[in-house]
Amino acid sequence: MAEARVERRLAAILAADIAGYSRLIGSDEEGTLASLRAVRREVIDPSIAEHRGRIVKTTGDGFLIEFQSVLDALRCAARMQRELAERNQPVAAERRMDFRIGIHQGDIVVEDDDIFGDGVNIAARLEGIAEPGGICVSARVQEDAAGRLDIEFEDLGEQELKNIARRVQVYRVKLPSPDSDPAGSSPGATGTAGQDGGTAAPRPLFAVRSAKPSIAALPFQNMSGDPELEFFADGMVEEIITALSLVRWLFVTARNSVFTYKRRAIDVKQVGRELGVRYVLEGSVRKSGDRLRITAQLIDATNGHHLWAERYDRELADIFALQDEITGRVVGGIEPELYQAEARRTADLPAERLDPWGCLTRALCALARSTPAGIAEAEALCRRAIAMAPDHAGAHSLLAWALVRGIIWSNRAKEALGEAGAEAQTALSLDDRDAWGHFTNGLVLWRCRRLAEALRAIRCALELNPNFALAHGYLAHLWADLGDYDKALACAKHAFNLSPRDRLVELRSRIAIAHATFGDGRYAEAVAWTRQLIERFPEHPWGPVVLTAAAALLGDRRTAAEALAMAHRFRPDFSPGFLSETMCIAGEMRNRVLDGLAQAAAAGR
Repeated sequence: MAEARVERRLAAILAADIAGYSRLIGSDEEGTLASLRAVRREVIDPSIAEHRGRIVKTTGDGFLIEFQSVLDALRCAARMQRELAERNQPVAAERRMDFRIGIHQGDIVVEDDDIFGDGVNIAARLEGIAEPGGICVSARVQEDAAGRLDIEFEDLGEQELKNIARRVQVYRVKLPSPDSDPAGSSPGATGTAGQDGGTAAPRPLFAVRSAKPSIAALPFQNMSGDPELEFFADGMVEEIITALSLVRWLFVTARNSVFTYKRRAIDVKQVGRELGVRYVLEGSVRKSGDRLRITAQLIDATNGHHLWAERYDRELADIFALQDEITGRVVGGIEPELYQAEARRTADLPAERLDPWGCLTRALCALARSTPAGIAEAEALCRRAIAMAPDHAGAHSLLAWALVRGIIWSNRAKEALGEAGAEAQTALSLDDRDAWGHFTNGLVLWRCRRLAEALRAIRCALELNPNFALAHGYLAHLWADLGDYDKALACAKHAFNLSPRDRLVELRSRIAIAHATFGDGRYAEAVAWTRQLIERFPEHPWGPVVLTAAAALLGDRRTAAEALAMAHRFRPDFSPGFLSETMCIAGEMRNRVLDGLAQAAAAGR
């Protein structure tokens, strides 16, 4: 008989059990089992689901979970320990249910939905040496997570683990005690009083020390007292938290933690200290007849400054559709604001003092300038980030995008495109759940004129993050290349509505609209749109290109000549051949643009 094929894969394994379980059972069996069921239902299972884990098996006092990503495993473990610590605060020490957690990444063998192998064994042994309420991880886990999560590690050195042949380098995740204040609260600011006057607010498990943005979306206030509006507001905030969690570049506080602030007077700076976040989103909902007014504001919790605010007036019709719309607009609007705020925090630092995340936020601002100098600066910053953190997927994907954007000013288009493709693939190999990796891979495929593959890649990015406004903007441009001009215009409008203040999104949306009206043969509209594009973004060469072609095909020789001269100011060696090689243009659209440019050039001779 042929030997059955053994399935192997690389996975992050989390092993956990309850410290002192036998003592708890012996003291109060029914109470302990009831508490364990409540913990599973309210803390463990929601955290596993949020972080895309799979429970492989459970024992009386523990469980084994498989994750595709080390980052997901650590986020899940940190959330569980944070919420368990909060639950334990009012409980007598001898009755507390403390879990120990071990995490390792390694090769596993899969058999009948169970898993075996070295990866499982090491995770179990790491759990055995963890302190009650603590987390121990292997060096592989620490290396993957260092600098990418709001977590600090303590090196415990090489340890001999039971039944493991080799010594294993072990790290302890540093979780501040719930009774301490690692964020450094000011005297007297030891908690926010609850309705009973007590200090009910949870202490932070993590101080604000992450390089990347950390945010908490607080329950929105119901200003009308309508119980149905309460359900709507809570549901909308839950949707916002879920949507923010899809952005891999953000650290988002879980629902159970933020909802402890419901119906309480709060100080945003205190909330930031208590939850260990840098930014807080708050808002309100009020009703008048059949109309709703929803307000939202993003606040820097370190100083109380307002960074962004928006008001939405809507008819109360389909509640779920309205929740989806507002969620998309809030998330799409605040994401670029967070990146800009992060860049401003380090604006006075020289590049050599930036950490990887600081490099990336500054690179995003440089890319928004859409100039050769800005693109070059962004490329250099991304390379610096990769040198410091080679396994940072976001650094590789942003470098890929910078290389693609720089092609139009480059004299080495093929080499830059090849390197961009390699960087996008590296980003995907490091984190295939990051929308940016699929997005930049789509842009590379698009430049290679592989439109169907590019469409699949960008759609994949939007499946991972439906509120990725920039991806919607590029998708609009791609639909125009594919000849579906109605979809192109709809996507461009959606992108702009999601993030109307993001300069990069506005640029891409305006380019897509000019592209679509030109492709649809509406040359007069294309001329009008490209004039607006040039007025708003005089530093970008795409406006003069489309204006030249549209005016020429419309028979407006004077406008075509002026626009062509403008294109030559961007590139003295500008020509249809150069355009064909360097710009995102394909299909019938490409032929028509080149025809218009040729007519403009011939008329100028």
